[in-house]
Amino acid sequence: MAKGKRTVDIEPDVGQIHEVGQDIHEATPPPADHDGSGPAGRQSGVQDRAEAFVERRKGGRRAEDRSSEEQQARDEQRELYSTLDLALRVGEVLLSSGAGTADATATILGVTAAGGLRGCEVDITFTSIAISYQAAPDVAPETHMRVVRYRSQDFSRLTDVDRLVRRFARGELTREEASRELARIVSAGPPFPRWSSVLAWGVMAGGATLLLGGGWLITLVAVVTAVLIELNNRWFSRQRLPAFYQQVAGAFLATAVALILYAVHAPVKPSLVVAAGIIMLLAGIALTGAVQDAITGYYVTASARLLEAMLLTGGIIAGVSLGLTLGLKLGLPVAIEAQTIQLARLPVMVIAGALMAVAFCYASYAPLRSLLPVALVGAAGSLAYTLMARAEFGPAWSTAAAAFVVGLAGYSLGRRTGVPPLVVVVSGTIPLLPGLTIYKGLLELMAQRNLIGIVSLTTAVAIGVALASGVILGEYVAQPIRREARRLEDRLAGPRLVGPRRPVRPRQPRPRRTKSRRSRRAQ
Repeated sequence: MAKGKRTVDIEPDVGQIHEVGQDIHEATPPPADHDGSGPAGRQSGVQDRAEAFVERRKGGRRAEDRSSEEQQARDEQRELYSTLDLALRVGEVLLSSGAGTADATATILGVTAAGGLRGCEVDITFTSIAISYQAAPDVAPETHMRVVRYRSQDFSRLTDVDRLVRRFARGELTREEASRELARIVSAGPPFPRWSSVLAWGVMAGGATLLLGGGWLITLVAVVTAVLIELNNRWFSRQRLPAFYQQVAGAFLATAVALILYAVHAPVKPSLVVAAGIIMLLAGIALTGAVQDAITGYYVTASARLLEAMLLTGGIIAGVSLGLTLGLKLGLPVAIEAQTIQLARLPVMVIAGALMAVAFCYASYAPLRSLLPVALVGAAGSLAYTLMARAEFGPAWSTAAAAFVVGLAGYSLGRRTGVPPLVVVVSGTIPLLPGLTIYKGLLELMAQRNLIGIVSLTTAVAIGVALASGVILGEYVAQPIRREARRLEDRLAGPRLVGPRRPVRPRQPRPRRTKSRRSRRAQ
């Protein structure tokens, strides 16, 4: 052993190690008894409680997940209801304002597509609108319906709703904002005083007498008569009297004024008062929408609109015939003086046509920015009709040519001024209405007992059809040739007089593929 180092040899004590192991073995808890009363049973109870707690936590998470899923489903259903309700209310405003079924259908589909509902089906039956949406092939479709209970000639409401739909389609408004804005538009009153609208109807009748060759005195009488007719119709509306009886009363009032003028031997043409009154009453009939529905394939709504137009026109005929019969009983046959088209009066006729169009547009509460294009379109239509009639093309073809000009110019000017083309087109066709032809046919049948009156009434019907069909043809020619616009128009088979050109929001671009098709197949 080296110096400075000390080594201690330790030998293990086997007995001590055995005693320590025995103590450890005694300290180990015995296995659990079958009744769980021992220490092992208590440890097993703790594990059971832990497992039960974990299961409760898992069940709570599943309940929370189910609750969140149910809440999400309710939110989606609420969004679906809100979108369909907005589309139905927009369609109601369009139909009540005289828009065609094709325009109303396209606008409704644009609203639903902008709201995230693609593939909706729309069914319109003139007095009701139904929308059906099916989210998946194995899910029952959602179908909602709204009844159109009123008819109004309010171009301001139509213009505001058209602008609202365009903003919603472009994503400038949310669904909630669009719904609140639509409620405000529908509940708002007219933008102009009601007395100004009544006076505008009188100005329109005065323009009609100027167009037919009347002087200043008969023009003043026609203005007063038209104001009385409008006040009478408004009173009947407040009494909830149907429109048919309003037409009868208005036509009879105009004929009665003509009889009074004839009885007092006034130096005027009494028949012009009747013709102006007939034109005024015909202005509220949505004949353009009826022919548009027939041309675009919506035969059910076209039949309903045509039946309504025939009924309202029948009310005018009934009122005028009643007045003429009363005049014959009293010995007052109101004759008609032949009207000839003279190129010397061409400026007066053009100005009178523009005045009639502007007055009707203002009386229907159209925006003020639409008055200038309406005046231009009305003047162009009157000019075209005068030239065609002077060339002896006949009343029907002359009206068709003038209506084509109105439709061609009205579409472009309406879009440029930010108003629906329907506002400009309907106002521009007012000078072309066959008021004097209807009166001539009735007078020939009632007073002269001549069957030629049937020919005159048939000519009036032909003029009405030529008027509406010429306008629609002008719209077809005027619409711009764009692929995005043609898709919706080809689907609906008709031109758009109201509603957005591209109602669907632009789709998001698809992400580019990082791998080619061959490389994916190889993998």
